[in-house]
Amino acid sequence: MNYPKKVTIGDITVRDGFQHEENFIPTEAKVWLAEQLILAGFKHIEVTNLGNPQGMPQFRDADSVLKCLRTSKKIADKLSQVSLTAITIREKAIERAIMAKKDGLGPDRILLMVSTSESHHIKNSGISLDEYWKMAEKYIPLARDAGLKVNGTVSTIWGCPIEGPTEMSKAIEFSKRWFDIGANDVEHADHDGSASPDRVYQYYSMLLDAIPRPEKQIVHFHTTRGWGLANVLAALQAGMINYESSMGGIGGQPANFVSGVPVAGTGSYYYKDPNITGLNSTEDMVVMMDEMGIDTGLDIDKILEIGTMVEKIVGRRLRSESIRNGRIPKSMTGEK
Repeated sequence: MNYPKKVTIGDITVRDGFQHEENFIPTEAKVWLAEQLILAGFKHIEVTNLGNPQGMPQFRDADSVLKCLRTSKKIADKLSQVSLTAITIREKAIERAIMAKKDGLGPDRILLMVSTSESHHIKNSGISLDEYWKMAEKYIPLARDAGLKVNGTVSTIWGCPIEGPTEMSKAIEFSKRWFDIGANDVEHADHDGSASPDRVYQYYSMLLDAIPRPEKQIVHFHTTRGWGLANVLAALQAGMINYESSMGGIGGQPANFVSGVPVAGTGSYYYKDPNITGLNSTEDMVVMMDEMGIDTGLDIDKILEIGTMVEKIVGRRLRSESIRNGRIPKSMTGEK
């Protein structure tokens, strides 16, 4: 097997993980988790969504979360080496990020998103792809002038939960377009668990042939059907070195019901069972990579401890096997 010996992992629990939760996660818990992830060695974390909180009340505390992290004494000596990302799908969210950045309390990086499926894109953004590209072309320079890095995400690469099969080559075209209009990096996302390992290997091989800069590409898998770590292995084989995941494998479509109140979210769930969604489990992925001899630069024992606490935060058993079974011993235990 041929795979990288060192990778970078970004944890996105505080945003993508919690956005699917139907109970509001206290601000203090979000801040605590972000701090602990940074102390465990993560250099890239998603911390909030700066979009309209009426649709996603899970992030009504976005400003407070950012301010608490910027003023935290626990991580003050590490923040200069960490990239905090906020999601900014539309214009007002980008403007909000720019203002917060100018005030010294904003994110380091913002995320814009397109889907190769027009239906999925409109559901996420509210406007057509043509309209969105025009908006991105206008706002990316404004964001970069303010000191923000910009991520351009491409979704529905392997399939769409609304329309069905999609064409992978379209995602390559979209990736090139993101770089052409000024994105710093591109996330390649399977947001509904449509990707299978063979097509994952095919897509990332195509991508690196077209854009041979693996350090600028980010792998994002959901494991709705249980293929997540198999897809990670396929991406590793293709030469990908940047990955995203969430603690306990939580996350998914923004909740349309939060703390007893129906909300807009992005409309009705497109999962048969919205409890069986989510990303790859951070805990399981880092333990697997460690066993493969891949350097993640992370404190794996601390990550397993954090995973146990995240289960308490959300109030249920999550989708990590490693926090139950631990790491594989590296030496003899002495037991007979």
